[in-house]
Amino acid sequence: MSSRQRPRASSESPRTNAPPRSPAPTGMAAPPNPARIPVYVGLVVLGAAVGLAGTLVQAALFPGGLLLALAASAGLFYGGRVLTGTQLGALVPAVGWFVCVVLLLGGRPEGDYVFGEEIGLALFLLGGMAVAVMCATMSRLPFQANDTGRPGT
Repeated sequence: MSSRQRPRASSESPRTNAPPRSPAPTGMAAPPNPARIPVYVGLVVLGAAVGLAGTLVQAALFPGGLLLALAASAGLFYGGRVLTGTQLGALVPAVGWFVCVVLLLGGRPEGDYVFGEEIGLALFLLGGMAVAVMCATMSRLPFQANDTGRPGT
């Protein structure tokens, strides 16, 4: 055996003619991660809190309060998406937000309800739902700037 012979194939050397691997399942096909359940519960509670605060702010300070409430909702929905890395991360706080806002629409037997003007109510509901849909249907999250994708760097 000479020193110029090729080394024999072993389990440590990579195979160049290996078939491509199937990608790992993502989305609803991925196996559930039990560590995310408390995160989702927290996002529902935060969604309800932002819905309640947004309802009060948009009714009190109509033009600016409405923009502030929608910006807070957008920040929560996008933050949930980035935190979990899934579309469900944007939808879960939107569900909490929507349930809270719909419950506040019911009003009281005396005829009072939280929303001040009908135009503010319509813009808050439609704007919040539109923001939730936009955050949930984004194509993909941006990559982090410090990850170049090259191994060993």
